Amino acid sequence: MIFPTKLVKGKLIRRYKRFLADVELEDGSIVIAHCTNSGSMKSCIEEGAPVYLSTASDPNRKTKFSWEMIFINNSWVGVNTIMPNKLAYDAIVENKIDKLVGYTTVQREIKFEDSRFDIYCENDNEKCFVEVKNVTMKVGNAALFPDAVTIRGRKHLETLINVKKQGIRAVMLYIIQRTDVDGFGPAKDIDPEYANSLQKAMDNGVEVIAIQAIVSPDKIELGEELPIKF
Repeated sequence: MIFPTKLVKGKLIRRYKRFLADVELEDGSIVIAHCTNSGSMKSCIEEGAPVYLSTASDPNRKTKFSWEMIFINNSWVGVNTIMPNKLAYDAIVENKIDKLVGYTTVQREIKFEDSRFDIYCENDNEKCFVEVKNVTMKVGNAALFPDAVTIRGRKHLETLINVKKQGIRAVMLYIIQRTDVDGFGPAKDIDPEYANSLQKAMDNGVEVIAIQAIVSPDKIELGEELPIKF
């Protein structure tokens, strides 16, 4: 996915109130940027680090900028949680994810029972629900999810199990917006119940796919699939 307009460079001053960040631009001015990530953002916050912002298309929006990425550990880390859904949807439509090819119908935000899944796919042979999660936290050489306790995330896993029980393909897709990791796993120390729910989902036939995203100031594109490590 290529950014439609040129991003604005700056450096992070601070992130606060979960959804706001103060950023100093190259001309010395300080702006407030919207932060879409409501989690703790562990391992992707570093005051003074280079960042890139996108400019809001809506002139009436309170915050003119959105925080897109930060430069940490000699590489860019994507922090915009909206991007993984876009990347996943486009990649499935274009048959760029090896395990999710061949679907003739691909839709976004489709409800099943009392949950709403990010992507629904269908062809003549099968139906498939895909839930997409953004991953930015790094511990050692592994990307971990979640970075804060997530009741909603556990609910999605339970519903994916119900999807599978009804004979429909169920996929949990983790998009990892950093390249300085070589595997993916659940953050057991942060949310052990989520880790247990993920294992339960896998034991019940829910497929888990973790794919790295290559982030740069020009574009974000999907890279290789990473192994799942418990």
